[in-house]
Amino acid sequence: MKRRDFNLGALGAAALAAHGPLAGIAHAQGIGTLKVMIPANPGGGWDQTGRNLAAAMQSVGAIQSAQFDNKGGAAGTIGLAQFINSAKGDPNTLMIGGMVMVGGIILNKSPVELSMVTPVARLTSEYEVIVVPANSPHKTLGDLMNAFKANPGAVSWGGGSAGGTDHILVGLAVKAVNGDTSKINYVPFKGGGEAIAAIVGGHVTAGVSGLGEFAEQIKGGRMRALAVSSPERLEGIATMKEQGVDVVLGNWRGCFGAPGISTAQRDALVRAVKAGTDSPAWKDTLAKLGWTPWFLGGDDYRKFIEEDIVRVGGILDSLGLKKK
Repeated sequence: MKRRDFNLGALGAAALAAHGPLAGIAHAQGIGTLKVMIPANPGGGWDQTGRNLAAAMQSVGAIQSAQFDNKGGAAGTIGLAQFINSAKGDPNTLMIGGMVMVGGIILNKSPVELSMVTPVARLTSEYEVIVVPANSPHKTLGDLMNAFKANPGAVSWGGGSAGGTDHILVGLAVKAVNGDTSKINYVPFKGGGEAIAAIVGGHVTAGVSGLGEFAEQIKGGRMRALAVSSPERLEGIATMKEQGVDVVLGNWRGCFGAPGISTAQRDALVRAVKAGTDSPAWKDTLAKLGWTPWFLGGDDYRKFIEEDIVRVGGILDSLGLKKK
């Protein structure tokens, strides 16, 4: 577990809170230090989301500072359990999560669920990228899928938690080329840093993650991007569809409040998060990491999560990944 304080530009943020269009927001909510649970190891998409969101909220005076707690493992459910147990009733806490957690809860039949926390806001959507090490013999997505069909066990796929978006994408890709999903050799990692090291080091055949997570490695020539899961090319990378693998998949991320907070306290968090996502700092983050803004707050977000649980469960079941 890593706990860090984050206090970028506190004087500037205080000045904005006192004199800018968001005057009084921090005081109205009573958010001095926002405690952020990131249920993943440092370096991955949730970590990037949590830290950049807090910086954006601070830049407009919605919070004064932020404290982070990284607790990775089991598709975020270890951090989720800790958040449920330790943050109950605390209106100054947020937990990062998303589609990966939805899948992990279903796949692992987790005793903790998203119904136990308070949905605050959906933040972003991000398309996935399939990569190989720079020295890989696989030059195209077709090469990789042919290798899998010839010898499934010899092709290992590295990504985030089992049952998450990365795992689902591999399953959909294999299904699209009439491969055997039961023979997928999927290697889950607790965080982006661990996954990057394994892929670059050639310890797995291919890697899957959000495009932003691998962007620097691709640009630096340490990874070769084979395909993106978007409907159109991104960063010059060919889509899965144009290479004969009929799959389009986006990964959403959002944030949650503690169990047991009031509707008024939740709404205050929604306003603070929305102020952060309207900031220039957040818009710069979206552009840098290739994330698509997809804000949805409060009750609408809660309804979206309930529907996504059904949707993801159906995908996992169709791929034979769901535990009986």
